[in-house]
Amino acid sequence: MSTQPAGSPTWMDLGTHDLDGAAAFYGEMFGWSFDDQGEDFGHYNMITNNGAPVGGAMSSLMGPEGPTEEPQNPTAWTVYLHSDDIESTLNKITEQGGKIYYPAMPVGELGSMAIAEDPSGAAFGLWQPNQFDGFEFTGKHGSPVWFEAMVSDFDAALPFYREALGWDAHAMGGDENEEFRYVTNGEDRAATAGLCDASPWGDMPSYWRLYIGVDNTDESLEKLKELGGTVLDGPEDSPFGRLATVQDPQGASFQIIQIQE
Repeated sequence: MSTQPAGSPTWMDLGTHDLDGAAAFYGEMFGWSFDDQGEDFGHYNMITNNGAPVGGAMSSLMGPEGPTEEPQNPTAWTVYLHSDDIESTLNKITEQGGKIYYPAMPVGELGSMAIAEDPSGAAFGLWQPNQFDGFEFTGKHGSPVWFEAMVSDFDAALPFYREALGWDAHAMGGDENEEFRYVTNGEDRAATAGLCDASPWGDMPSYWRLYIGVDNTDESLEKLKELGGTVLDGPEDSPFGRLATVQDPQGASFQIIQIQE
């Protein structure tokens, strides 16, 4: 059984209508390599960063019966949370007001996956590892460094992640703040993910977002624009590093943040 804290991000993957374009963009942007796993795995691509697994990618032009002309899903990143017992977790998700999009299914001998939604509407994946635990944090350029759920209904989402996913929730800074409500799964350096009350920013859909570490945020933004990406917000300085919200040429958004020494 994995020693990873319950409900912690363990994998991320990209669904895109242009897999070749995405591979070219992220390869130039972060030095990622895409490796097609073959027909048995629906041509799912494993993404590595200098040999370390960081995520996956698949074509959205693929349905249950094979290739399609229209994308089956929006181009977007999905964050997967760890479960020691995926069936038990799925039961708790429905008990706590969540929804199941795709029930548990085995992925060869690697593990089992499912897709669900929290009560605020944020979709996420579940991963129960067998032979494969998930991504590796390298702390280097192109490594995933943080994950957080931006939710429109914080009061519904917080007990959900505690009860259904087993979060050990702590208010950021140790104190409840009614103006900026943010909790982490775990405390201080042991924290693995965040939950943010996004309601002060207006009416927006709830979603999980991910942060990719870079050596220099401003230089990375210039490269991103050269590669056809878009800067959606920032850059701005934060206590955790200089960050920005960006979008790849196919439309998937993510954050970049400068890795601090």
